[in-house]
Formats: sequence, C-alpha cells, structure tokens
Amino acid sequence: MMITIPPIRLLVVDDHPLFREGLAHTLGAEEGFKIVAQAEDGTTAIDLWESVQPDVTLIDVSMPGMDGIETVRQLRSRHADAKLLMLTSSEDQEDVIAALDAGASGYVTKSVRFVDLVAAVREAHHGGRPLGEAIARKLAARDRSSPLTPRELEVLKLLREGLTFAEMGQLLSITERTARAHVGAIKEKLGAANTAQAVARGFEHGLLPVLPGRR
Repeated sequence: MMITIPPIRLLVVDDHPLFREGLAHTLGAEEGFKIVAQAEDGTTAIDLWESVQPDVTLIDVSMPGMDGIETVRQLRSRHADAKLLMLTSSEDQEDVIAALDAGASGYVTKSVRFVDLVAAVREAHHGGRPLGEAIARKLAARDRSSPLTPRELEVLKLLREGLTFAEMGQLLSITERTARAHVGAIKEKLGAANTAQAVARGFEHGLLPVLPGRR
C-alpha cells in the first residue's frame, strides 16, 4: 500500500509582484510544494493565514504598512505553532534579531540558491530554524559578545517595553521575585544604576535591536 504524503502548503508574502509571483510559480512547480495564497502586505497576509492556514509562510521584512516583523509578531501571538520563514534582501543584524525575537521560524536572504531555499522551507516545516550562513555567523558573533544569559536578554527586551515585574513574570512564566532578580543581575552586568540606564546600555552593547525612528 502506497502512502501519499500531502504537499507542504505555502503562503508567499512580498510587496513586489514580479518577485512574489515568480517565486510562487517556481516553488509551486517543486515536487511536494503547493502555493495556497499570496499576499502583498502584512494585513492581507494575516487575513489569508486565517482562511487558508498554510504549513509554511514566507515573509519579506520590508513592506509598506505592516512590515514583515510586525506580521510575524501578530501571527505568532494568535497561532503559536505557525511556521513563519523570513525571505528578504536584508542582512542587517538588527532585522535578523528583531525577526527572530518576534517569533520567526528562520531567516534566509533572497540571494540564497533555490535548492537551499527549498531545504529551508522543508526545515521550517519540520520545526527547524533555518538560517543562511551569513546570518548564522552574525548571530554567533552576537551571542559570543553578549554578557547576558538568554533569559536575561528576554527580560531586557521587556524592560525596553516598560513592563512591570509582575507583567514580565506573567509573560515569561516566572515569579515576580525572579523577574526582579533578573533585572538586578542585568543592571550589575551592564554597570547600570537603574532600569532606564540598563536599557540604554543594552542599545550601546548591541543587545537590543534599534527600533524604527531610533537611528
């Protein structure tokens, strides 16, 4: 008895029609893939995701209106198991970090070979975290230079958002006392006198992505 494996259903999100339609045509012709929808912006992508529920969504970073990073953030908040692969021309470390922090399943650039893109889509579908070589090197360099633990980095990002200890605890599933202890450790490691200074030091050390308008 032959077992039929269903194709990986893809949603392609990019504001450039020529690239988006060409990519959809090429991926759709690949064995084991099926294009179920295309979107030109983040708002449309979210609406389409709700209706077609693709296996993997490919998302550009730079789009008018709601950009790819915010699109990932909103989809992730509604659908924790969504597979969201960034496919973009940007190799900017801040974009990479912001996308992964928002919940992207992986990050590859448009300069990638088609065979590697296919592999990245399959890896994301199976729960992996595909990264291009250049992107992986950037992240490795960042991790080596970070004085904070992964949990402390999470807390620092919440400090940037102005969350209270109680709100941090709720989001991270830790106690308020533990959140307070993490903040204390962050201030000590960064040589900060208060939380505002800790956030400022976070930007200085490249531990926090620079948000739009802060350049």
